[in-house]
Amino acid sequence: LVVHPPGRPARPHSTAAGRVTPHPLAALLEDAARGDFPEPDGAVEVLPAPPGRCMAVVGFTAHHVVAADVAPEWVSAQLPEDDLSAPMSASFLMAVGERIGRRPGSLDVVLAANGVPGEPELSEVAGAEHARVIRAHRYRSDVRVYEDDDGAAVVVVGRGLALRREVAVEVDPAARNRGLGTQALFNARRLVGEDDVLFAQVAPGNAASLRIFLTAGFEPIGCEVLFLDG
Repeated sequence: LVVHPPGRPARPHSTAAGRVTPHPLAALLEDAARGDFPEPDGAVEVLPAPPGRCMAVVGFTAHHVVAADVAPEWVSAQLPEDDLSAPMSASFLMAVGERIGRRPGSLDVVLAANGVPGEPELSEVAGAEHARVIRAHRYRSDVRVYEDDDGAAVVVVGRGLALRREVAVEVDPAARNRGLGTQALFNARRLVGEDDVLFAQVAPGNAASLRIFLTAGFEPIGCEVLFLDG
């Protein structure tokens, strides 16, 4: 297990032409979304806390990132040298939470998809009080809410971890099993440019939601645990 302190990332992070990346975690996530994954070298990168409301531990194949207010020396002291899964263990996550004064959230699969051309068949709505929208405001900034034509599917887009653009979807229970979630997510991809990336987090056990995202063209790139401010 190799811990890399801030200023010494385990590998260089590329950016798209003309794109300004405010935090190295954002660049790493976008690289992974485009198929350029970190080396499976067993390393743990320690980065400063990213902008936004959350710190995080992010996992890729045999490569982890701790983006939080913790020192590399402290991280190294908490992790055994022979356990590649240790950065996602409950004991380490709880230790990070105690160190930064925040509770760890749930373990989620991280998915990503690029934007697609075309006009989205979604209408923006203001003042929505849907439970999905209320939750989004806790984790994200610049939240915007959309509905499909009959209002059965709600799509929420906002700036989340490291200010990446994130999407969530909720379908009315009475309208499920009709493909509305998949259709809404594909339309959500039309809300961003073709050179942009849309991210999502899904609980591993939520098989129905995972299937919807995969069908809509999202691909898993890793996992993460968020530490929400407050």
